[in-house]
Amino acid sequence: MRQAGRYLPGRWFSGGQQPAPAQCEPADNPVRVQLQPLRRFPLDAAIIFSDILVIPQALGMDVRMEPGRGPVFPEPLKGPEDLQKLKPTVDVSQELGYVFRAITLTRHKIAGQVPLIGFTGAPWTLMTYMIEGGGSNTMSKAKRWLYQNPSASHQLLQNLTDVIVDYLVGQVAAGAQVVQGPVGGLRVGGAVWH
Repeated sequence: MRQAGRYLPGRWFSGGQQPAPAQCEPADNPVRVQLQPLRRFPLDAAIIFSDILVIPQALGMDVRMEPGRGPVFPEPLKGPEDLQKLKPTVDVSQELGYVFRAITLTRHKIAGQVPLIGFTGAPWTLMTYMIEGGGSNTMSKAKRWLYQNPSASHQLLQNLTDVIVDYLVGQVAAGAQVVQGPVGGLRVGGAVWH
């Protein structure tokens, strides 16, 4: 369902020319996209329309959408020294507030019809995109980076994890009733379903 903006008629963005996170602004745009599947199909939940790559962008990386290729990082991380280019801390409310506003608006629009699910990408997935410069079938650059730079890899994964935790907490505060965490399961209270 979170792919609705890519294929449903009346989608609100065209051709993926904008950076992926910018497609989620202003907040009423993703709300409109999130509601499309609910109007067409008898679904039992809604999921936020956002992109996992909002996290690297919040850390200061440039993300662009290229037609036929998808999200691309024009300046991927090439070595441990590139970690200095990332923000050491991220104010998630400031950097990703547009996602939280979209969650709140969507929650009001669906008016209890179905639960609203939030989500985020896993630290390794995000690290892979940041190093590969985009999607990859082999993840060869990211794997090499991981093995050649264990200390820097740990630092990057920890930085991503810290932002992800704040991001998920913000989603719940904004109205997400369930969040899909970075381990790939649905987490409700203390229980996880895979």
